[in-house]
Amino acid sequence: MRVRVVNQNREDIVYGDLTLGNTYRVLGIEADDLRIISDEGRPYLYPMDLFEIVDSTESADWTTTFGEDGERYSYPPELGAVGFFEDYFDDVREAVMTFRMYVATAFRGG
Repeated sequence: MRVRVVNQNREDIVYGDLTLGNTYRVLGIEADDLRIISDEGRPYLYPMDLFEIVDSTESADWTTTFGEDGERYSYPPELGAVGFFEDYFDDVREAVMTFRMYVATAFRGG
């Protein structure tokens, strides 16, 4: 899935780590947010309403679950474990290495 930034502002937040008009690859979906690699190289969550969908094709290997209120969570198996991104941002070596390897292989060729 690919999305284009059409708005950098939401309520009182300015998302300066995204470039207006740029297209980004979606790593996963969490409730009403998209996980995107920011211009700073970090896999942050962003509100869906900052983007327009350019290509709605999702990776065939994504696993989808639904929360108690019907919210959707979709990730490739490598990134979908509960707490994975918490570990990544806590610099847990295994999570950081798994993420780097995933990006290196999944994003090869664009």
